[in-house]
Amino acid sequence: MAIEPHAEHFAHGADVGVRGVGRNRSEAFEQAALALSKIIIDDPAALKHERSVHIECEAPNDALLLVDWLNALIYRMAVDHLVFGRFQVAIDGNLLHGEAWGESIDRFRHAPAVEPKGATYTGLQVAQQGDGSWVAQCVVDV
Repeated sequence: MAIEPHAEHFAHGADVGVRGVGRNRSEAFEQAALALSKIIIDDPAALKHERSVHIECEAPNDALLLVDWLNALIYRMAVDHLVFGRFQVAIDGNLLHGEAWGESIDRFRHAPAVEPKGATYTGLQVAQQGDGSWVAQCVVDV
């Protein structure tokens, strides 16, 4: 069975669960970041790739690396007033090199639904599944 990378949300009370599924860890992290963007705007794929930011994270395990990655993206979105629609991740051991592309947020054009405050340890999981796919997920405080 071919694995289709995808981003999705999962139910979690007042906060939002984000889940990325991919053929490898890097792809799952990219899809988790896309799921994060999807809680802000409906169609991140429609964003222009006018700006890019490079993010490096290091953590002792994959789960903490995911939280650091998502929180670094949330920070850059808040500080630089950006929203991202494309991601590229390379993971080498405990070190993540990521690139995010997007554009300046326009409250009228993008109509952001919520502002993420931070990735949490709730529902945190990074694991390879029985079918060979990888899942990277956690709950994001909104």
